[in-house]
Amino acid sequence: MEELSQSFRVLGDPTRLRILRLVAEAPLNVTELVSLVGVAQSSVSHHLGKLKGLGLLREERQAGFSYYSLALEEADTRWPLIRLAREAEDAAGDSARLKDLLRAREDRQALNERLLEPGQSWFLWAGALASLLPPLNVADFGCGTGVLSVAIARWARHVWAIDQNADALQQARERASREERSNITFLREDLHRLSLKAGRMDLVVISQSLHHVESPAAVLAEAARLLKPGGRLVVLELMPHDERWVLERLGHKHLGFAPEFLEAALREAGFTSPTRETHTRDGASPFRVFLLTGVKPS
Repeated sequence: MEELSQSFRVLGDPTRLRILRLVAEAPLNVTELVSLVGVAQSSVSHHLGKLKGLGLLREERQAGFSYYSLALEEADTRWPLIRLAREAEDAAGDSARLKDLLRAREDRQALNERLLEPGQSWFLWAGALASLLPPLNVADFGCGTGVLSVAIARWARHVWAIDQNADALQQARERASREERSNITFLREDLHRLSLKAGRMDLVVISQSLHHVESPAAVLAEAARLLKPGGRLVVLELMPHDERWVLERLGHKHLGFAPEFLEAALREAGFTSPTRETHTRDGASPFRVFLLTGVKPS
């Protein structure tokens, strides 16, 4: 009864009711909520703290942001409060703004793939993968919407497609279903600390994922841990660039890497026989990529 009473008091604030209704529809970060409800970030953070303190919200990290979503199930005694909030009149027009925001989020994901994946990337991947003989067990680090995972699944024994972004993984599952690929396991995990057993992979591919992680060296060490002796690592990454807009819009942590830096990191992780190939800039794109490979010693 005390928990219910506290919930009534906390939800007496109209802004908190609006926030609760919004996150009940889709996971949202603080910046997105500020744009939707039109109050200061400090105020939104304060309201989120109150709602989270009562167990009404859950917080999850994705691509460097904290996303908040509804933590209650319908069996919870407080569920009628949520239902009332969702059914209340939307005088502020929050629902329409939320639809626009989610549409823009999808557009950003498409932009990320369009700018950073086609052309130059696939040219290099084709050359790297053509010499590999199936069947192989493959881990795709940072699989995103599954374009590469599904392509690999055509010749691999099994693919483990790994990403922290729940929305991207759902799109990857749908892509695999459309392509009728049943030899893919999807994992929502942190690339720094994976649950997979050591020494079971023949190949690990990391396609433009290291610039999304806090510690590239730790991720490379995880790749080495998962590989069998004699297993191979293939890394596709961006050259250093000055496109700082990718930090906020696409969730990048690094503005590319010097090939020498990642090659040294591969050696530090225990890989031998490194090879490097750099590709020219693709048309008007500001991005340029390079390919590194390494072998885990037998």
